[in-house]
Amino acid sequence: MEWFTNLLQAHPELAIYLTLGLGFLIGRIQIKGFSLGIVTSVLLVGVLIGQLDIPVPGPLKQVAFLMFLFAIGYKVGPQFFAGLRKEGLPQVFFAIVMCVFILLSTWGIALVMGYNVGEAAGLLSGSQTISAVIGVAGDTIRGLGLPADEQEKALNIIPVAYAVTYIFGTAGSAWILARLAPKLLGGVERLKARCRELEKQMGGDESEKPGIVGAKRMVEFRSYAIENDWFAQGRRVKELEAFFERQGKRLFVERIRKGKRIVDDVKPREMLHVGDEVVLSGRYEYTIGEEKWIGREVDDTALLDFPVMVIKTTVAGHSHKRDMTFGGKKVDELRRQPYMHGVVIQKIKRMGVNIPVFADTILNTGDVIELVGKKVEVLLAAKEIGYPDPATNATDVVFMSIGIFIGAVVGTLTLHIGGVPLSLSSSGGALIAGLVFGWWRAHHPTMGAIPEGALWVFNNLGLNIFIAIVGITAGPGFVEGFREIGLSLFLAGIVATSLPLLFGVFVAVKWFKFHPAIALGCCAGARTTTAAIGALQESLGSETPALGYTITYAVGNTLLILWGVFLTLMVG
Repeated sequence: MEWFTNLLQAHPELAIYLTLGLGFLIGRIQIKGFSLGIVTSVLLVGVLIGQLDIPVPGPLKQVAFLMFLFAIGYKVGPQFFAGLRKEGLPQVFFAIVMCVFILLSTWGIALVMGYNVGEAAGLLSGSQTISAVIGVAGDTIRGLGLPADEQEKALNIIPVAYAVTYIFGTAGSAWILARLAPKLLGGVERLKARCRELEKQMGGDESEKPGIVGAKRMVEFRSYAIENDWFAQGRRVKELEAFFERQGKRLFVERIRKGKRIVDDVKPREMLHVGDEVVLSGRYEYTIGEEKWIGREVDDTALLDFPVMVIKTTVAGHSHKRDMTFGGKKVDELRRQPYMHGVVIQKIKRMGVNIPVFADTILNTGDVIELVGKKVEVLLAAKEIGYPDPATNATDVVFMSIGIFIGAVVGTLTLHIGGVPLSLSSSGGALIAGLVFGWWRAHHPTMGAIPEGALWVFNNLGLNIFIAIVGITAGPGFVEGFREIGLSLFLAGIVATSLPLLFGVFVAVKWFKFHPAIALGCCAGARTTTAAIGALQESLGSETPALGYTITYAVGNTLLILWGVFLTLMVG
């Protein structure tokens, strides 16, 4: 044990990697659906290893944290600014109201309980499950000019308070939004019915809005021999597809066999006759039933042997190279474009969250659309909509590094008001820079690429390296701090978590008049609780809450991180 201790003290980088490995391993463990989560597990493992009194010198902690904050801003930037459009403004205002209530209620609880600046920051971070507050609050505390021992005590107590309040912050939020709130709004079954009504209004009933495919439905390619007398005098391809559309079915003729000849590039005016064979593409439940009308299904290997592609494309912003951008437009408007012939929208993801694929779903710049169809057609559509993924596998390190540098420099600028130093800190500046650079990238996709995999590394690894170092350095004083404030802070955390969520549900439904499912999604987004949106969608059996999640998440994620600065100044 002495050898092991000396090894980690001499090589603290090994302690960091050990903390990350064990933390990620423990964070994946679920017991009856509950998990500590990666960040909390990494923190607690770091605290345990930190009992060996391991010094971690150098700026590694801050380097990793700035990378994380820039990645967060880059990810949510397009949605943050998309929310400023007319249709998104109510959700933006709601997120602001809820976040202000979170700040004031946490501040009030801290004052009532007599918490110092570190305890207050940890309460905000854990009860609202916003881990980045640990970093931005720490930066702000260092700028308050506190005596050295008081500053050290405040910094060391932040991770303690975070760990104590995080458990209910996560599990409690999911329970309140997925179980308690639906009961307050009339019951789960009533909300399920309201969700079905909303889906129908938005074109979720495909019998009324053909060609809109839910994310769980499969796209099929099937071949049929033409035997129906409807084709006796010959019919054009466009006539057959128009006939299907009148029946509420969006099916496409992809290939035709005329004797021994196969027509691969099918034109709308191509003639179809009895004896020909056709390949139809579309939803499974539509293609499988057409043999009753067209003719028998045939297993023509040569006819069905053609490349079909599933590709993701990101909705681009305005560009001089595009006649039209689909940010702010409906899915149905995109579907009617000429280059969407033969192409089916299978999924839409917004900030990694599946949103419903309805006719009236509004697309945002930065949305990722999954398309299915013949290779040539899908590639054409993907380029018209935006830029196919991956446009590149390389990260634009110049773009990222300059962005972090500019943001951090702006953040360090200090304004003194009444002798109080006000500053975003380098952390807050990096976050704001990420928002701006992420928005810029969405509108100028030829520069500033950070692939999804790289973004995951910057986001998750950047944060958890920072958290690992926080845990290791705070380890020696963690146990004592936990003993002093554990139980009372846990109870305070329950109040700090519950009050804003219940307030948010009331405000969203009564003041903003949101649909109940969207209201609950807005609450989950403004509180940046991903666990809650998943539990909520499972409880209601619908993806409609996601329509309120993404914009409010972008706003909430930004404000709650900045609240780490504000609350520290208010209490300090």
